[in-house]
Amino acid sequence: MASAVEHSGAYSDLPQVRRISFTDLRVALTRGIEDFREIPSQAVFLCLIYPLVGLFLWSLMVRYDTLPLLFPLVAGFALIGPFAAVGLYELSRRRELGLESNWQHAFDVFSSPAKWTIFALAVLLLVIFATWVSTAHYIYVRTMGDTPLTSVTLFARKVFLTKQGWELILAGNGIGFLFALVTLMVSAVSFPLALDRKVDPATAIITSVRAVLHNPVQMLAWGFVVALALVAGSIPFLFGLAIVMPVLGHATWHLYRRVVV
Repeated sequence: MASAVEHSGAYSDLPQVRRISFTDLRVALTRGIEDFREIPSQAVFLCLIYPLVGLFLWSLMVRYDTLPLLFPLVAGFALIGPFAAVGLYELSRRRELGLESNWQHAFDVFSSPAKWTIFALAVLLLVIFATWVSTAHYIYVRTMGDTPLTSVTLFARKVFLTKQGWELILAGNGIGFLFALVTLMVSAVSFPLALDRKVDPATAIITSVRAVLHNPVQMLAWGFVVALALVAGSIPFLFGLAIVMPVLGHATWHLYRRVVV
C-alpha cells in the first residue's frame, strides 16, 4: 500500500506532501466557510477589489470594442485568483494561530518576509494570464475573423448559431482548460506555502506540482469545484465573488494544510 506521505531522497530537502481524499476537500471547504463567518474578509472584496475589476472590464468592452475578449478576461481572472487571495491565506493563518484576524491584517503580506516569493509567483501568474488572453484573441480571429462586433446580440448570435462560433467555443474551452491545468499545477499550494514557510519560488512551485501529481484526481476535482464556484459568483457581474472568493481563499489555506506535511 502506498504511504500516506511521500518519502523520496530526491525531494528530501523539500516539504513533503500527503495523499489526500475527497473527505479532505470537504473538510477544507467546511473550514473555509467557518473562517468566512468568523473573519469579515469579504469587506475587502465587496468594497474594493471586485467592483473595480467589474468596472474595468465594462470600460474595456464599451470603450475599446473588446467584446470578444470579455469572456476570456473574466474566465482568465481565475488564473490570477491564487494571488488575489493571498491576503485571505494570511487571515486563515492568523486565525489558526489564535492571533487577531481583522480584515486589515490581510495586507500584512506586503510586509511579510515572503513578499518577494509571493511577488515572483504573482508575476508568473500574470504571464500565464496575458498569454491566455493573447491566445484567446488569436483563436477568435482565426475562427470568427477580425470584423468588429459592437452589439451583444449580434455577438451572441454569431457565437452560438454558426459553425465558426462552435469551433470557437470548443477550441477556446479546450485550450483554456490547459491554461487552467498549468495554473493549478504551479499555484495549488505555492502561495500558502510561501506565506507559511518563507520558501523560495522554485521550492513553492515544485512542491505545488508534486502535490497535484501525488493527488491528481482529488486536485482536479478541487479545480473543478473552484471553477464552478467562480462561475456562479461571476454571474451577477462579479459581485457574487465577494462571497465566493473569500470562502475559496480560506478553504485553499486549509487544503494546503492537509496536503503539505
